[in-house]
Amino acid sequence: MVADAGSELVDVVDDADRVVRVVTRAEMRRDRLRHRCTFVVVRTSAGGVLVHRRSDDKDLWPGAWDLAVGGVVGAGEDWEPAARRELAEEVGVTGVELVELGRGEYRDDHVDEVARIWTATWDGPVTFPDGEVAEAFVVDPVDVAARLGRDRFVPDSVSLVWPLIRPGPD
Repeated sequence: MVADAGSELVDVVDDADRVVRVVTRAEMRRDRLRHRCTFVVVRTSAGGVLVHRRSDDKDLWPGAWDLAVGGVVGAGEDWEPAARRELAEEVGVTGVELVELGRGEYRDDHVDEVARIWTATWDGPVTFPDGEVAEAFVVDPVDVAARLGRDRFVPDSVSLVWPLIRPGPD
């Protein structure tokens, strides 16, 4: 993990996703400022979904399970490069095609974010280069629903990602 993630710079955006100022990540978290973030659903060629447990050191929802890798887009960073950076940092996956699944917004008592969601196909091993992920494994999409009811998952990925990847009729 970055030695001092709180000092990273983040674009604060308005409701139209226009940058209105730049702040530190720590200030963005403290004041629950609207920012950009990415989600990348890693799927196997057989359709499995890589789920992972966040490190206990994360500044938001430590130790919770997640349906996608990703994170805060840095100040001045474009969306797709941010998604690729997060994919490499969190699970060591590089050189894959990203397919955009959708866009969305999520707000709760902890965050206010504008998001873009991608999927990538990966059948290789995963590693945890930056220490933000504690463990990960592939789950059949049908079994994800059971895990969502049993385990603590981060609410933004459940809200934004799960509707885009859940099996069954729309």
